[in-house]
Amino acid sequence: MDSRRLKHQPAEKQEGTPIQIKGVRKSSRTVLPPKRLRYYPAALLPPRRQRNIENDEDEQDDVSVAENNKEITNDKGLSAYELERLENIRQNQAFLSAINLFQASDELKRSSAKLQPSQRGLARSHSEVKEVLPPRKSLRLQNKQAEVWTLPPESNRWSVPGPDLWAKKPAGPLSMEPINMAEASKLPPQLLRLCSDVSPKQMGELNLSKYCSTLGKMRISEDKVAKVVMDHIFSAAFHPSSTSLLMAAGDQKGKVGLWSLGEDWGNDGVLLFEPHSRSVGCLAFSRAHSTQLLSLSYDGSLRCMDVEKAVFDDVYNVEYGLKTFDFLSHDCLTLVVGDWYGNVAIVDRRTPGTSHESFHSLDPKVLRCVSVHPLQQQYFVVAKNREVSIYDIRSLKKNESQPVCQLNGHSLSISSCFFSPCTGNRVVTSCKDNRIRVYDTSSLMSEAPLLKSISHNMNTGCGVSTLSAVWDPKQENCLIVGSVSWPRKVQVFHESGRLLQSFEDDELLYTVQSVTAFHPTRNAILGGNSSGRLHVFSD
Repeated sequence: MDSRRLKHQPAEKQEGTPIQIKGVRKSSRTVLPPKRLRYYPAALLPPRRQRNIENDEDEQDDVSVAENNKEITNDKGLSAYELERLENIRQNQAFLSAINLFQASDELKRSSAKLQPSQRGLARSHSEVKEVLPPRKSLRLQNKQAEVWTLPPESNRWSVPGPDLWAKKPAGPLSMEPINMAEASKLPPQLLRLCSDVSPKQMGELNLSKYCSTLGKMRISEDKVAKVVMDHIFSAAFHPSSTSLLMAAGDQKGKVGLWSLGEDWGNDGVLLFEPHSRSVGCLAFSRAHSTQLLSLSYDGSLRCMDVEKAVFDDVYNVEYGLKTFDFLSHDCLTLVVGDWYGNVAIVDRRTPGTSHESFHSLDPKVLRCVSVHPLQQQYFVVAKNREVSIYDIRSLKKNESQPVCQLNGHSLSISSCFFSPCTGNRVVTSCKDNRIRVYDTSSLMSEAPLLKSISHNMNTGCGVSTLSAVWDPKQENCLIVGSVSWPRKVQVFHESGRLLQSFEDDELLYTVQSVTAFHPTRNAILGGNSSGRLHVFSD
């Protein structure tokens, strides 16, 4: 007989060896959950369960079931399970009340109701009602032949986008007409009076303790927040007048807004103009002619807003994008202009036309920022992709110009670089590696020594302009920068890295202030956000 056995046949029992049967492991899916109560009122059971109870021979009779149901109910007819549930709810509410959770919830609702954007300034643009079009159908379902499209011939080289692609404004002077007022509206006469204030009150440099005390007295209020432009702010500047707070802001769509705090013209003192077609990357009031505001745009145009003439004059005009500029002389008639392609142009406003005096290629990549030395104006510092260099305008060549000094140590792209406003002995740089660096440029050696590296989060993300640290024009060694940390704030640092002041407000300041600036003659700062609003702290 074959000793082999089939797989499904059990093994034979050996004599004298009892078989030990272990407990069978059951799946959790087949095991019924334990019942919380032993008995249930018949009224609470589904009809099918009731039928099972009635038909079960092992169950008690109807009288005993009624007695059991009576034992687990109270006068209100609640079962023991329902009573236990109500007791759990009562204990949970008592615990939440003990930790003041309900009070915190009410305060959060009240605070969220307060966090509404300021309605001062320009009104929000309401989207037009779109035309309802019939549903689209494919040509196949319509039994039609597909249309044949021919591609344009490919170009052999990359072409620089021209003014046609960017819908550039026409060359020549543009009338200074506010687009947020009725057509043919003239400028308010008070604007010329404010801009003509050519004798600002000069403030001397303070010691650090008095300077911190002055910063601590600056406050923000509801009337110091206004929507000045329609899109997110790329640049902003204070007018140097000491009698009033007049500000300018440039946005992403080429518009420039003027806001005079406390005036009632336009929209709560806001006048909006459209001198450009693309982002306004740089703004600066002329220090020699207080009625002039120079604005540079990515569309390749540099214009001068002259309030006295009520026009936007053409200063410099090219076919490709401009990035930054700074004044090369005290009379603000000569400028150094940087573009997106690593070139700088020397522009003299006294020369007829809108061309440059000289043109120099410094880097094959984009120039982020240029800044001129306040005393020795033949020197200017340039922020390239990951390099910062100081050049002498007297030794510039058409190509491959050699820098006078290098500022090394950056590992990622650099957003800005600025000479200190009084002596030029310092240069502050802002880098995407989350560092603000201060260099010693008192003696222009081949490599400037690094004095301090300040840790600061510079990652703003999409839709928000890059953070840049800028100097206080009244104070040689103090700088201001926005912050992405919460709560939102604007911070003032000493060149040694010491935090001097954090400007915060839970109700009025709750967005990232990516563009910041100090007033040149008064105790005031501004911050601009991505919705076109300016926030002002002043004494």
